Amino acid sequence: MQRQKVLVLYLANSALDAPVIGWAVYDGTGQTRPMAGDNDEAPYATGVDALKDGWRLIQAAQLLPHHGSDEFDVSYLKYEFFFEQLVEVAV
Repeated sequence: MQRQKVLVLYLANSALDAPVIGWAVYDGTGQTRPMAGDNDEAPYATGVDALKDGWRLIQAAQLLPHHGSDEFDVSYLKYEFFFEQLVEVAV
């Protein structure tokens, strides 16, 4: 049976080869129970590195026009990318 693992990467900008600045991993297989940002080091340096490791991109950040003084906005990270892996597990 297949179960889904989800990887959320927040990148420095809208390009998949931009550096990862935040992350979360959710393991639907039940094999691990990581929390968002559990590790001191990101699981991948860029979104492209996740693709090379077999993760499938399922949603990319919506690109919205920047408004004046956005550089001071700290409410959320804009460049969010969702990846998934389907993993075989024994039932």
